[in-house]
Amino acid sequence: MDDTTTVKQEQAESQHPAIPFSLGMVLVTMGVVYGDIGTSPMYTLRAIMHGNGGLATMDPDVVTGALSLIIWTMTLITTVKYVLVAMKADNRGEGGIFALYSLVRRCGGWLIWPAMIGGAALLADGILTPAVTVTTAIEGLRTIDLVHRLIGDGQGIVVAITITIICVLFFVQRAGTSSIGTAFGPIMCLWFAFLGIVGILHIGMAPYVLRAFNPIRGITFLFNGQLNAAGIMVLGNVFLCTTGAEALYSDMGHVGKANIYASWPVVKACLILNYLGQGAWVIANSGNPALIEMGSAMNPFFEMLPGNWRIFAVVLSTLAAIIASQALITGSYSIVSEAIRLDLMPHMKIQYPSENKGQLYIPLVNTILWVGCVGVVLFFRSSERMESAYGLAITVTMLMTTVLLTAYLARVRNRVPLAIPFAIFFGAIEAFFFFSSLTKFMHGGYVTVFLAFAIFCVMYVWHRGTQIELLQRINLEVDDYTDQLHELMEDEEVPLLADNLVFLTNDPSSNTLDRDVLYSILNKRPKRAKAYWFLNVAVTEEPYTHEFWVNDFGGTGIYKVQLRLGFRVNQRVNEYLYQIVEKMVEEGRLEPQEHRYSIYPKKSDVGDFRFCLIRKVPSASNDLSSFDLSVINMKYTIRRICGTAAHWYGLQNSSLLYEDVPLFVGIKRQHVLAYVEKPEE
Repeated sequence: MDDTTTVKQEQAESQHPAIPFSLGMVLVTMGVVYGDIGTSPMYTLRAIMHGNGGLATMDPDVVTGALSLIIWTMTLITTVKYVLVAMKADNRGEGGIFALYSLVRRCGGWLIWPAMIGGAALLADGILTPAVTVTTAIEGLRTIDLVHRLIGDGQGIVVAITITIICVLFFVQRAGTSSIGTAFGPIMCLWFAFLGIVGILHIGMAPYVLRAFNPIRGITFLFNGQLNAAGIMVLGNVFLCTTGAEALYSDMGHVGKANIYASWPVVKACLILNYLGQGAWVIANSGNPALIEMGSAMNPFFEMLPGNWRIFAVVLSTLAAIIASQALITGSYSIVSEAIRLDLMPHMKIQYPSENKGQLYIPLVNTILWVGCVGVVLFFRSSERMESAYGLAITVTMLMTTVLLTAYLARVRNRVPLAIPFAIFFGAIEAFFFFSSLTKFMHGGYVTVFLAFAIFCVMYVWHRGTQIELLQRINLEVDDYTDQLHELMEDEEVPLLADNLVFLTNDPSSNTLDRDVLYSILNKRPKRAKAYWFLNVAVTEEPYTHEFWVNDFGGTGIYKVQLRLGFRVNQRVNEYLYQIVEKMVEEGRLEPQEHRYSIYPKKSDVGDFRFCLIRKVPSASNDLSSFDLSVINMKYTIRRICGTAAHWYGLQNSSLLYEDVPLFVGIKRQHVLAYVEKPEE
């Protein structure tokens, strides 16, 4: 493919219609995007406070310094980097690290590495986040006396309730993010209104906290050992206030950037107001002996509320924590969808529950996330242990996103003077966050690292395996083989395999075929049919497209077909191909196919179909290294696990023929045998 063709394709992709602004979609945005970052006030300031020595150490300078770090972390990372910069780098309305990579991959082959590392880390965090948030919420219910009497102090009941909620959450994903967002949106709107109101009511206790808007106070706190006992490691806790930023970018395709632009300022204002309210309450109560004695159990988010508000707050925060899982789940669908399109992950069945292509559901990914979340809950059992692993993976993803955004600004947008300071500034900030989060590794972070490494291995195997396959992929002109195919069609010495022999191909061109297809027909036990169909399925940007084109190579019996189906159309290619054959018989472009036997009274002019599905296997005579051979074998194992073309295209009940063809990669030079006379006995 030349550069002109690539540019034209990218221009066409950029014309993908964006999801428009509407109050309804803003409601969906509140329910889908902000769950993770919206629940951060429940634990961020508490984590900073206890990491610094507890409530007794929280004098006004400490509190304003910590709040300043929170406010400016949200401003710089979430608002500036993601909302103002990253969301401009969308691919046909889709966001996320793989959508970003698709825009810069022509700028350098090495960029595949930060894309795979960042994507794997984000997917690993998508497994951990629902487990952490739901478990934390259920444990928080113990602050209500009635609930505490029901569940007691035993962790077994908490684990059972948590797993039940997680199962329900993943089960409802098939309804689509629009339906889920509509249901969750009003709850999150109420949640953010609650955060803002509570914050406003408490700021008056110590108006001094408004000085936190001065970034100098945050910098002073960070590097002043007398104020900050944790040193630079405090950033590992500060970072908790912005862990949902990457999910915000990934979920852009579900709700549209216009709706995020409209809703984020309100969300951010409510979050900051609540942090300021918590800070004012902490300053006013830093000398309270009863609160100091509570130790790590003291959470300013709940303690600052009057008793009659606390029940409402706990119930609402429980719902918000459950909804927080949604942002990571929907973001994971988008990430995997982009990875499939970039050939970094195997083909999986994708469903589109709404009229918007950005809102999708991937059953296999949903199952893997569900099993992973349940496994994490059973392994850690308590939220305190889970939180030790929380945030480490996201710092890696954010660093990798910065690398790709730098390439985007410098090479795609040609803004090198902007790209260099962007890379230095955000790279330095996120490097600090990363190294401060490394302290979590031995306390549970190793689980996240293991999950991320496993996902990365899948991506690497698929990417490297595809590169090896491309070494032997050869497209042949069908015109050069039509004579042989017609001769085979007339050769009655070869048994007739089917009236219509169908091969599914990834090649969208109208006049070429992968060599393996022709090799299967002509070399591997010649396959005679009355008609040969080479079918390519293309998914369009519209939901209900039903189109096709046919190249008949100037005669009858050999047809290259592209079936163009909308993204919401079930890909039952056997039914659509029958319609195509019937139409071509009526138009005289295909001779009627006598079908002598049938259970139906009216005989059809369309014969039977046989679908040949080709599977590549490494040939015995190749010069692959043992490592590359292992990669190819692992790729094919992964492909078998993820399903077959028969499942994707609705061919389970059709007549199928599976055939293995050798993967010709660097054929070894064979030694020539010499004939010798038989030795005398």
